[in-house]
Amino acid sequence: MVQALPLALKRSLVFLWLVGLLLLALVLGVGLGAVAIPPGEVVQALLGLRENPIVTEMRLPRVLGGMLVGAALGVAGAAFQGLFRNPLADPYLMGAAAGAAFAVTLLAVLLGGLTPAFAQHGIFQGLPLSATLFGFLGALLATLLTLILAGGTARTGELILAGVVVGSVLTGFTTYLMMQDADRVRAVFAYTLGNLAFVGWPGVRALLLFLLLALPPLLLLGRVLNALQLGEETARSLGLPLEPLKLLLLLAASLLTAAAVAQAGIIGFVGLVTPHLLRRLLGEDYRLLLPASALGGATLLALADLLARTLTRPAELPVGVVTTLLGGPFFLYLMWRRRGRA
Repeated sequence: MVQALPLALKRSLVFLWLVGLLLLALVLGVGLGAVAIPPGEVVQALLGLRENPIVTEMRLPRVLGGMLVGAALGVAGAAFQGLFRNPLADPYLMGAAAGAAFAVTLLAVLLGGLTPAFAQHGIFQGLPLSATLFGFLGALLATLLTLILAGGTARTGELILAGVVVGSVLTGFTTYLMMQDADRVRAVFAYTLGNLAFVGWPGVRALLLFLLLALPPLLLLGRVLNALQLGEETARSLGLPLEPLKLLLLLAASLLTAAAVAQAGIIGFVGLVTPHLLRRLLGEDYRLLLPASALGGATLLALADLLARTLTRPAELPVGVVTTLLGGPFFLYLMWRRRGRA
């Protein structure tokens, strides 16, 4: 019992630090940009004590949207890593990113061209069909196709292979469609780089809804992920209905991934890096790692978007470029470590 207290205290401190960093990222993200706003004014605007449209209508929904996207990718990445027992798994393993990119490109083809609004906003303004909706449906359909090709969730190795095949085929179709129109290339390329610049309050509400739908089942399945780390046969010996639970894990994590991709494009490495960093601090207990990955992913993406807005201001970088520059070296480090252990 004496030995358990320091570990419990350490884990509590990790969560306190994550919440503190998240609040700090919120204040910094809302206050910094092309026009800097003092922290006092930011806090007053957030509390409703002072009107500031830059804070409440422009930056706040962007920062909150980025946090929700980061939380979705972080917890989905942790779930996929636990499900496949593979530390290199990420939320796009099931072909969700390729499916979203293909669907958005297909929408551009169906409309016969691209509007300037799509090239910059990622959304067809004033039309009933939007890139957000098509991206969401494309990500979900790609995931379902992967499940069908793999014959269900019985063999995780076949799921990974099917996801790679589906992603490669859809990427090939996307490239073909993009090459038919130079404007289409530019617009879809901007989408695939990831961007939070035009996430508004409707996007925040949509992301929050999907998180409320998918996050509770994932958190409740933390014990199942813990059992899977011992091997599927051991998990079955514990009396778990493994196949339905694995399917529920896949669908919930894929739903979060699809929602994130639909709202912000393809933002790499958040779902890969975040669970790894927190696993070093919290261990392999997914009952803790899943909620911590949600907090960590939200913080990481909010800070990455802050860098994207301030490094080259008044211009902006796509946030996907920043996360790639930060996560790419980390990914190479992981591969180097795994190779060294082997």
